[in-house]
Amino acid sequence: MTTESKPTCHLIQTTEHFHGKQGLDYGGAISTESVGSQAICMHIVNFPPKARANAHLHEDHETAIYMLQGHTNMWYGENLEEHMEAKAGDFIYIPAGMPHLPYNPSDSEPAMAVLSRTDPNEQESVKLLPELDSLR
Repeated sequence: MTTESKPTCHLIQTTEHFHGKQGLDYGGAISTESVGSQAICMHIVNFPPKARANAHLHEDHETAIYMLQGHTNMWYGENLEEHMEAKAGDFIYIPAGMPHLPYNPSDSEPAMAVLSRTDPNEQESVKLLPELDSLR
C-alpha cells in the first residue's frame, strides 16, 4: 500500500542559491526541486554590474519578471533584433519560445529581479542559443 503525501506550504530562505545555465546566479527558488511545485517556478535573479546572460529561450513556458533594483536591458526576438530597457518597478513579460539575452549595462550598480515561469522545474525548459550570443 502506497501512502501519498499531501502538498503543504514551504518556506524557502533567500540564502539558497544556484548558478543557472543562462550564466546568472539565482536564489530563493520555488520549484519542483525545492517544494514539489507542479505549475510554477519563482526565483530572485542577480545581475552584477556588466553581467550578461547567455542567449536562451524557455521552451513552451512563459516568464514574468518584476524589477526590484537597478536596471537591465534585454535583446530579444528571433535574431535578438529587438531591445528593451527595464528599471526598478517595471514588469517584463517573455512569451514561451522567445529568444532573449538580458544584461546589466551599468559599470557600478547591480540589478535584481523576481522572475517566475510556468515551468515548475528550475532549468528544464532552458534552451541555450550559442549561435545568437555573438550577435550582441
